[in-house]
Amino acid sequence: MNIEEFLTRGVSEVIVKEDLEKKLKAGKPLRIKYGVDPTSPDIHLGHAVGLRKLRELQDAGHTIIFLIGDYTTKIGDPSGRNTTRPILTDEEIQSNAKTYFEQVGKILDIEKAEIRYNSEWFSKMTFSDILKLTSQFTTAQIIERDDFAKRLKEGSDIGIHELLYPLMQAYDSVILKADVEFGGTDQKFNMLAGRVLQKKMGQVPQDVITVKLLVGLDGKIKMSKSVGNYIALTDSPKDMFGKIMSIPDELIVSYYELCTNVTMPAIKIIEQEMAEGKNPKIIKVELAKVIIETYYSVIEAEEAETEFNNIFSKGQTPTDIENIKIAEDKMSIVDLIMKVGFTESRSEARRLVEQGGISINGEKITSVDGEITIVEDMILRAGKLKFAKVTK
Repeated sequence: MNIEEFLTRGVSEVIVKEDLEKKLKAGKPLRIKYGVDPTSPDIHLGHAVGLRKLRELQDAGHTIIFLIGDYTTKIGDPSGRNTTRPILTDEEIQSNAKTYFEQVGKILDIEKAEIRYNSEWFSKMTFSDILKLTSQFTTAQIIERDDFAKRLKEGSDIGIHELLYPLMQAYDSVILKADVEFGGTDQKFNMLAGRVLQKKMGQVPQDVITVKLLVGLDGKIKMSKSVGNYIALTDSPKDMFGKIMSIPDELIVSYYELCTNVTMPAIKIIEQEMAEGKNPKIIKVELAKVIIETYYSVIEAEEAETEFNNIFSKGQTPTDIENIKIAEDKMSIVDLIMKVGFTESRSEARRLVEQGGISINGEKITSVDGEITIVEDMILRAGKLKFAKVTK
């Protein structure tokens, strides 16, 4: 492993870089922590940025601790949020977590990873234990984080349970005896809290690596399941291709750096070609194929390109359009979207309609009100590449 490149490519910050460099060069196996809260069933390319770095460490002989935050999910990470996250039920959390291992297995060697759930320790804590944990931090330390300070200034509510989140993530590091913690730049406060708590509890503070955040399909904010601007690892090659082709041109170089194994010198050439006027669409096609090949195969990437060209260049309907049998004569558009499997939640279905992403027989649907009359061979389309045919 090229340590210098590892600590720079796709990396925003390393705390403390000198310490971590020494540890990596020493060759002693490290315990690397990476936590995910199962807020929805999908792991997306944004998560994969960190997971890909973790695979490099795993291949170098280090232990990857993949932590499922089934307990912290009940709070919801306030990082980067201007509102309180909705609290999920135990059933929703368990259902979401079940799908994670198959997805993570596309990147990490699950057999070699240490899989943990933070309910292992949090579910056993008494109120006395919680008081001892909260006594390790002051209110001022927690409130000073940017997310909370901004919400206080705006007069937005902050739940007391949200104030506990950084403490809980920090305690995870203590329990797991983490040498290093990985996370997005929005996780920096939480991971630094882990360093503070480890030191107070007699452990060597973990080093922290913040990876760059992958901007989502909207080109505005980080890729997020909650916002819906994401490319899931479970997306079909066809859907992946269409979504990647929809990203703003200014994100192409970032996606090459964060989502592929294309070398940095080669990416510099791509960046130069764009500056000199090369058609961004051509470059995006290659980007889409490289990413799809990572999670599927070269053949499936080629097929996805062909399908994309047929739909957009020739105006054809997909060859593998799914037939969905619906017995009802009428149905709300939200229920219909859910029925054909375009989304897994009603809120996401409503958002698709409101954003103009749903059409029936070529006619865009702009309102979630009223009912849709169900007829034979009705073609539903979501976004650019999702299609379904209704049969009675």
